[in-house]
Amino acid sequence: MRGTLVETLIGAVVLLVAAWFLYFAYSRTEMGPVGGYQVSARFDKVGDLSSGADVKLSGIKIGTVVSQTLDPATYEAVVQMGIQSDVKLPEDTSAKIASAGLLGGSYVMLEPGGSEEMLANGGTISYTQGAVDLMGLLGRFVYGSTDSGGQTATPETAPTAPTPEAAP
Repeated sequence: MRGTLVETLIGAVVLLVAAWFLYFAYSRTEMGPVGGYQVSARFDKVGDLSSGADVKLSGIKIGTVVSQTLDPATYEAVVQMGIQSDVKLPEDTSAKIASAGLLGGSYVMLEPGGSEEMLANGGTISYTQGAVDLMGLLGRFVYGSTDSGGQTATPETAPTAPTPEAAP
């Protein structure tokens, strides 16, 4: 009986430490929900953007991606974002999906416009730029693609310089 009581107490301590660690990690990583207002934006492609991704303005996190849906009529990705209530965005704000690097995740980068009118809760950001396909760009760079329909010059089709005997 005494052995099971000690094991039970040690188990309870371990569970309390694990719960404290989860609370600490959740509160320190700013992964919690953003209080404030929601705005949406439509993108032609979102790449690997996921729910919970950061929304940044001037490099500072001001919100998170709440959800993503596909508009079946236009085939555009509709991204809902939660923005901090103390950050007011002009109506002509632009949104761009940026990458944190080759191996980093994606986030939404906002650039404020100059409008005097501010976006309200449920507003839509009209000026957007979708994700850039970094692997496609890297592939084009490595394999030397050109603007001539994706074909590269081969020795048979490459232009040659005139030979001295052909010159008048």
